[in-house]
Amino acid sequence: MPAVTEAALDDSGELAGRILVLDDERNIRRTLRMVLEGEGATVLDADTAERALETLRAGVEGTLEGGPVELLLADVKLPGMSGLELLERLCELGGGTPPLPVILISGHATVSDAVRATRLGAFDFFEKPLARDRVVVGVRNALRHYNAERELRALRARLHGSAELIGESEPMQGLLKQIAKVGPTRARVLIQGESGTGKELVARAMHEASDRAGANFVKVNCAAIPRELIESELFGHERGAFTGATGQKRGLFELADGGTIFLDEIGDMDLNAQAKVLRVLQSGELMRVGGERPIKVDVRVIAATHRNLKELVSAGEFREDLYFRLAVVPITVPPLRDRPGDVALLCRHYIDVACRENGVAGKPIAREATAALEAYRWPGNVRELRNVMERMSILSDAELTLEDVPEDIINATRERAAPDGGEGGLAELLAELERDPPPSGLSLKALRESIERAIIHQRLGEFGWNVSRTAESLGVERTHLHKKMKLLGITRGGV
Repeated sequence: MPAVTEAALDDSGELAGRILVLDDERNIRRTLRMVLEGEGATVLDADTAERALETLRAGVEGTLEGGPVELLLADVKLPGMSGLELLERLCELGGGTPPLPVILISGHATVSDAVRATRLGAFDFFEKPLARDRVVVGVRNALRHYNAERELRALRARLHGSAELIGESEPMQGLLKQIAKVGPTRARVLIQGESGTGKELVARAMHEASDRAGANFVKVNCAAIPRELIESELFGHERGAFTGATGQKRGLFELADGGTIFLDEIGDMDLNAQAKVLRVLQSGELMRVGGERPIKVDVRVIAATHRNLKELVSAGEFREDLYFRLAVVPITVPPLRDRPGDVALLCRHYIDVACRENGVAGKPIAREATAALEAYRWPGNVRELRNVMERMSILSDAELTLEDVPEDIINATRERAAPDGGEGGLAELLAELERDPPPSGLSLKALRESIERAIIHQRLGEFGWNVSRTAESLGVERTHLHKKMKLLGITRGGV
């Protein structure tokens, strides 16, 4: 019977977490309990996937005594529902991804099992016989991952206005941390980013995180206001100031007094209006059109643009002094193509929103459809994704499938996956591995490395061995990819 072998530990410190061990062999459960509790963890166990699912559901619903489970260790081969089938059910429970880290245990895993588990989001694999140091280090890493995600969720909860700033990728974690630091201050902020990335959401989140949250948040679309009206809109006017001014009007800066004004697309504001905005920033006073006395205002200014203001300054189209007044804290919102790991979360969120707003029953989304959407580059960013999910939610039947994904997205994904008639994309590569697996004698670690080597080599070829672009497409840091290539022995001209 497989057992946990003793080995020296590289890491120190206790495992402060609640772990569910699922295995049909009593001795394995007992040994894992002894090892993990000896390291400080709280251990629950189950001998069937069905019982484990009941425990996990109770944790998610808040009815499990002691709190939710933070990590699942599950054997792949079980009577009844298998560990992989349980992982599938957890993906459904978590809206596309498991709601907690899952480590699978197996003594006889196949390439097909490894591919399937990877697609489903398994955090790690343990091979039998289990090595004590491998178990403890792997569990520690998984619990750290869970705690990092929990901190991110708590951070998002504190930012009341950032409910739709969804994402657990590294770029989004960095953005949320910036909002948490800058939001409570009085600093002016310049938000930069492509159209559709959610710049207004960032501005609202900073307003809600500040002591001005109870006051007005006033949005101004500088690109949408005609040039001849922008001064009147921003600063107000007195009766008779110009033809049609039949009464006194308060401007948007006045309406934002005590709160925040969001100057969206500030790069499209004409130079004359820029000069008057600069005067307000310098003195805290404004003058209505046709007015004779200055009006004091206390307004925090947050500006945003999809244009390069430094280039506009060089071209004489934007005032340099205003640029420096606005860009006290510059923040860049990442495009969706730089955070591919967030696409599945966003899809699930906007499906729920679309179904609720259109009076449609909630619908699941098939993994094949999610994979196709994750492979797309999203030139219109989150705004485009939201529109696509609403369309798919309305037109689909009981489930959003690959057939519901718009044809232009499928075509764009295929062209990117196989440029100039080259190799197929990731899905085709994985399918080929399932059809023609490596030799059966390989260990699970060797199988994983074989798959990683093939995927990285295929993607490097797709991008002409440009490591930076390959790393971006894989959603990893460039330095991490270099280390992985060295570890796997990947060199140009060979695998």
